Amino acid sequence: MMTRFWTAALLATLSFASVSLGGAAHAQSAIEGRVDRLEREMRAVQRKVFPGGNGQYFPPEITPPEQTAPAPGVPATSPVADLTARVAALETQLSAITGQAEQNQFKLRQLEDAFAGYKRATDARLKAIEDAAAPPPPTGASTPPPGAPATTPPPAKPVAVDPARAKAVAAIEKPATGDPAEDGYVYGYRLWSAKYYAEAETQLGDVVAKYPKHRRASWAQNLLGRAYLDDNQPQQAARAFLTNYQKFPEGERTPDSLYYLTVALKKLGKPSADICKVYAELEEVYAAKLTPQLKADVARGRAAEKCKP
Repeated sequence: MMTRFWTAALLATLSFASVSLGGAAHAQSAIEGRVDRLEREMRAVQRKVFPGGNGQYFPPEITPPEQTAPAPGVPATSPVADLTARVAALETQLSAITGQAEQNQFKLRQLEDAFAGYKRATDARLKAIEDAAAPPPPTGASTPPPGAPATTPPPAKPVAVDPARAKAVAAIEKPATGDPAEDGYVYGYRLWSAKYYAEAETQLGDVVAKYPKHRRASWAQNLLGRAYLDDNQPQQAARAFLTNYQKFPEGERTPDSLYYLTVALKKLGKPSADICKVYAELEEVYAAKLTPQLKADVARGRAAEKCKP
């Protein structure tokens, strides 16, 4: 009788232990599933936030505290508790990285909006200057009707060669320092100084076309405009000065070109409002690069055109 009672009690105890272990195993399996899912999501977020990582796993910034050896007699942490701590750490890190990604996207949108606004403003200012330098429409000219044959302009008359002028131009020394861009600009400057404007225009135009990356490109383009201006071709001069601003905005002679653009516009009879726009652009873009002489010239020009401060 006692043996049957002890056997029944033992079977009941084993059944309870089996049920407990089965429940613990099920709980551990569920938590491990959560851990695996969170780790997959973490790697996906890290690949998005840190592109180019070659799929490597980045160590989390929030990690579980180091485990110290338990004192004798203290029970060890259960596997379920360890998995729960891992889940909490992963959830915290995932939340932090997701928030950082959202902040980065917001800042990127702000930068894109700011750049778009700056580009619109710059394009508007540049168009205003281009409109000011645009040639006036020819008076009395009519647009041919659609389908009408295009008229061919008459051929240009050959320019007579002046032997004395050609001899004088040939007498101007051409530098030979080994830097073709530098030599070309200096030779163009000597031609301009000797008032051989047509030859200087050809020489300086060649320098800009052949060596646009050279520092002298901006110098040559500016001097090309000066040559046109001195050759009584203000329309060509205005185009040359405007081209220097468009092609070489960081050039050393670009601020001078904007100033001389106002001189060309003045000779073309443009209204003061257009000339003042160029002065405003010059002072806004190149305020830190204006020489004392250029500042004085701009001040006199603004006063003469009665530009608003």
